Amino acid sequence: MTMSEYTEAVGRRKSASARVRIYPGNGDIIVNDLPLAQYFGREQDQVMLRQPLVLTGTQGSFNISVHVKGGGESGQAQAARHGVARALCSVDANLRGTLKSAGFLTRDSRVKERKKPGLKRARKAPQYTKR
Repeated sequence: MTMSEYTEAVGRRKSASARVRIYPGNGDIIVNDLPLAQYFGREQDQVMLRQPLVLTGTQGSFNISVHVKGGGESGQAQAARHGVARALCSVDANLRGTLKSAGFLTRDSRVKERKKPGLKRARKAPQYTKR
């Protein structure tokens, strides 16, 4: 794999979608043209994106470029993690078992439930009054 070659994967969570490209390199992570720490301010979100790399022991061997849109910060971080895990699987099929057992390859399909008519939220009903 030369520097111009990369492996691409898409990760999704809630309404966030992340396009992840993995290049051979020294471990730089760029999210929407910003360094990881600058784009994701919360340490928790930064750790989440790095989880597949830490689990497989490939932290310093790949440069990662992520383009993420939609959703909130946490959903975007989870979408990016999903994409990174899928891209790592494409690079090395031997990592699949490790990533799958950790649950990083499964698309988390939970999304916000819609509001129903006559209710205040998806399930909260107005208070019942007897008189």
